[in-house]
Amino acid sequence: MKLLKYLFIFLFFTNFSNESFAKDPSALINEIVDEAASVLSSEDPVESKIIKLNAIAERSVDINGIGMYTLGKYRKSISEEQKSKYQKLFRSYFLKSFSSRLVDYTNPRISVVSQKKINEKYTIVNSILEATSKRPQVKIDWRIYTKNPDRPLIRDLIVEGLSLARTQKEEFNSIIQNNDGNINSLFKTLEEFLIK
Repeated sequence: MKLLKYLFIFLFFTNFSNESFAKDPSALINEIVDEAASVLSSEDPVESKIIKLNAIAERSVDINGIGMYTLGKYRKSISEEQKSKYQKLFRSYFLKSFSSRLVDYTNPRISVVSQKKINEKYTIVNSILEATSKRPQVKIDWRIYTKNPDRPLIRDLIVEGLSLARTQKEEFNSIIQNNDGNINSLFKTLEEFLIK
């Protein structure tokens, strides 16, 4: 869950505004970090911050794409009805995890180091979460899906070399495998998380 906490912290900084679409990924992230720092340090009530965080996540993160990736090989064997149920559960799970973990942060400082265009679909932006008295410096690589340049979306973050999407995939697959391949076991786990 510690890895997921990093994921939800960093995904907040991907609030892509229409005004920012023309910028390269590094400039975009630098701008968003400044905007996010202002929001996180505001005096808004927690409930208001959560609503804003969820709205940002829904328009800047490929939640469905991440969800289907984390389902792994099981996405090919489930019915359309099960797939629809999973997508709804995963979206609610993602948003609840995202907002509940991020809302207590005030002003994380992220510095962009470099970027590399992998292909027409992906650009990797390398950055550093600056150290504080409470935490060490953390290296973060942002995997930005840029096939549609008008709507770039976050697909993954690699924190200190570890893919957070892959980690989530392994966790979900383990739940299903430990229950004889029954997808309903994952549904139950997600539902239990949502009612806590």
